[in-house]
Amino acid sequence: MSDASLPILPTAPMLPTTNIEGHEIGRLVIGTNWFLGYSHQSAAKSSWIKRYQDAEKIANVLEICSAGGMNAFVSPMSELMSEAVRVHEERTGRHLIQILTPAGKTTEELIAGIDQAAELGAEFCLPHTSWVDARISTARQEIEDWPRVAEHIRKRGMIPGLSTHRPEAIVVGDAAGYDIATYIQPLNPLGFLCAVETDWMVGIIHRTPKPVICIKPLAAGRLNPHTGLGFAFNSIKPIDVVCIGMLCEEEAEEDLKIARGILGMPTEKVELQFTRSKAALAGE
Repeated sequence: MSDASLPILPTAPMLPTTNIEGHEIGRLVIGTNWFLGYSHQSAAKSSWIKRYQDAEKIANVLEICSAGGMNAFVSPMSELMSEAVRVHEERTGRHLIQILTPAGKTTEELIAGIDQAAELGAEFCLPHTSWVDARISTARQEIEDWPRVAEHIRKRGMIPGLSTHRPEAIVVGDAAGYDIATYIQPLNPLGFLCAVETDWMVGIIHRTPKPVICIKPLAAGRLNPHTGLGFAFNSIKPIDVVCIGMLCEEEAEEDLKIARGILGMPTEKVELQFTRSKAALAGE
């Protein structure tokens, strides 16, 4: 870790966890878009992220995260991420639970991605929204090919779930009684990448007995962390988790402090960002 990083104090409390098929997962999960260059803002920003990040920088962030109880991450298959995780685990001895999201235009391509996820040692395999959402039929109440995909995931020693941007996947998946341990679903107060209004999204999340991994809490950087994390945690079930991306050590430290406060845990004061226009508000 660089001297400029902000290490978590050894006395910092760990996050509460949720149990998904025997795995205790911290209720704040590590997102990877800001490691891998998927900004959801502009091609220029995505390009800069890819140029800025490397395995060492990502490992520095992971070290802050895992020290505070963020013990799982959601990611596509990525050589950069795999290398960063290796560096982190060699440096800290702390294991990170892998929630990998393979994709494919066809089910055969997806199966190949599932095999790759297994070879990387993933605990969870949640096929990506690009495969899942194209195969949802509300009329037939089915997700095409899911039973054999879930069976293959189990055969490869992983736990199956669905990564989706359509709440219909949750409704259909539950109604069909499919082998689904958990869902990934966007949730933020802007409704960014949510298929329906946020009150409907919250209702669907509460209706399913399965834990939901809520992504995009800050609407891909469009929201203040207090706003996005507060809405997400206050809208979901106690068994659900929030997945947040971060660019650097400072953001990881800040997100952990904010999450602890929202979840009613002891935490350090979160320093507000400051500009000259706020001088009077600060009493200066």
